[in-house]
Amino acid sequence: MSTVVAAPQSTAPPASGRRRTRLWVSVWLLVGLLALATARVVADADDIDSTGTLRAGLVLAMPIALAGLGGLWSERAGVVNIGLEGMMILGTLGAGYYTYHFGVWVGLLGAIAFGAIGGVLHAVATIVFGVDHIVSGVAINIIAAGAAAFLAEVFFSGLEGGGPTQSPSLPEPPSFDVPVLAEASSDLAEKGWFLLSDAGSVVAALTNNMSVFTLLAFAALAGSGWLLWRTAFGLRLRSCGESPSSAETLGVNVYRYKFLAVTVSGMLAGFAGCYLAVVASSGYANGQTNGRGFIGLAAMIFGNWRPGGLLAGSLLFGYTDAARLRSGGESVHALLLILAVGLLLLAVWQVRRGHRTSAIVAIVAAVVVAVWFALTDAIPGDFTQMTPYVTTLLVLSLASQRLRMPAADGLRYRRGEAG
Repeated sequence: MSTVVAAPQSTAPPASGRRRTRLWVSVWLLVGLLALATARVVADADDIDSTGTLRAGLVLAMPIALAGLGGLWSERAGVVNIGLEGMMILGTLGAGYYTYHFGVWVGLLGAIAFGAIGGVLHAVATIVFGVDHIVSGVAINIIAAGAAAFLAEVFFSGLEGGGPTQSPSLPEPPSFDVPVLAEASSDLAEKGWFLLSDAGSVVAALTNNMSVFTLLAFAALAGSGWLLWRTAFGLRLRSCGESPSSAETLGVNVYRYKFLAVTVSGMLAGFAGCYLAVVASSGYANGQTNGRGFIGLAAMIFGNWRPGGLLAGSLLFGYTDAARLRSGGESVHALLLILAVGLLLLAVWQVRRGHRTSAIVAIVAAVVVAVWFALTDAIPGDFTQMTPYVTTLLVLSLASQRLRMPAADGLRYRRGEAG
């Protein structure tokens, strides 16, 4: 049977829709920058959006974004991938071994290959044998953690600077500065001017000491968006996650596309593990993923199964994590002011929608947060450790009403079955 699939151009959103999306993205970026600038001045928290904090947030966000991108590939094809955490673990191990012995580029390839092994296992279990997707993913997480702990002892014991639970220090990938722009933005960031210096900090974080791996991560996000939404290949793959039986009637080899998507998912998770071990850390260590695969899934859901949205969610988590690590309770305390204003705006929005109960809850929460901000000077350390996770839960709960997962996501598929 010949393949009859809509032309690639039909997969692209209308030009007016793209312009509207870019406009809203610009508005939200400006609002976020204005909020940070105001909180910096009012709370006298200079480190809340310093170049160092923003750069650290970017580094912490990239592994989450890559893991979330892996989940996006898998779930757009209809396969839930809870095993991203385990595939990231395999990626960190592959990066640790191959980077130490052969350099960063071979280490990246080794991490991707290790992650792909986890992806293939998940694909075989869920697509070939019809195992429940959640069960298979949890099994991969457990197996990967145990295998990595065993192999780390084999690989790194006896090496200078290594041990049974960690690798020796690993070389970093190349990095670069953007000429002229890097120095000018750094100078502007140090002026302390309202809004202008905050914008300078953002530009400086993106143009100073930029890792090549970070550029590759951005390229993976942009390339995935183009491939999945602008090409016939992407249309076929996404049709497998929406209505595999319909795709089958049009001649799409659903098994092949699902298998490919889950394997790519594992490769991206392996890249995430490599980034974590080589860029965000100085080497492999047991347990260093620390649940980032699951946070990547949360970022993907927050982003409504789209690359741009999951990048925004990843940056939000990475920023809040960096804020608590670099300045402890001071920056997190300043963020309370932003949260209080955000809750008030949410209450106004809920009133306009006619949801009075939700509006009252938002107002009460805003008052509580505002009082907390006014009566304290810093946040206790035990609370700051929860900041990234609380932020993730809040954002997911607020975004839950506009989310739409692929229609056939997580469903068992057998060729010839209706539905």
